[in-house]
Amino acid sequence: MMILIAGPYRSGTGNDPKLIKKNMDKLEAMALPLFRKGHIPMIGEWVANPLIELAGSKEVGDEIFTEIQYPVAHRLLTKCDAVLRIEGVSKGADQDVEVAKKLGLKIFYSIENIPDEESITS
Repeated sequence: MMILIAGPYRSGTGNDPKLIKKNMDKLEAMALPLFRKGHIPMIGEWVANPLIELAGSKEVGDEIFTEIQYPVAHRLLTKCDAVLRIEGVSKGADQDVEVAKKLGLKIFYSIENIPDEESITS
């Protein structure tokens, strides 16, 4: 499965780059375990952040950032099979879960509940 990892990115950071990086580290910490379970991990910021920079964003939360950030995740969800919602308050991650539910995707709240790929195909 391709699984979008959703959780806090900007939430609770006051847009402090060090705190945003800490949140990103938590998101990315889930990627390798998902991969090792046989899945393709995806984080919206992996796609959005380069686009935001290319579009000329000057700071997190500016108009360009807002134009791209959430829409990227929502477009990615149309290609995903599931969402892993990690802990933490996040309006964006909650929106991702709502979009995923409307698309009929599986929602996981713990990596332990995600089956290994081999058990899916067996």
